[in-house]
Amino acid sequence: MAQCRITHNPDQCGGRPCIRGMRIRVCDILDLYAAGQSSAAILADFPDLEPEDLQAALDYAARALDHPVLVG
Repeated sequence: MAQCRITHNPDQCGGRPCIRGMRIRVCDILDLYAAGQSSAAILADFPDLEPEDLQAALDYAARALDHPVLVG
């Protein structure tokens, strides 16, 4: 399961979600994608990352944003 690659540690990166306990935050990966970086470029810049880590970051973001909005 991709979610196992996302970790939370209150003593690391302010408790923000990170990739496999490293100091690479999910938001760092998302920012790189938003800036137009390709998966290949991200993996080249961060040799400790694996393709599954990038997918896990995207999956995490999708789940974090998937919540109901109640209109009153």
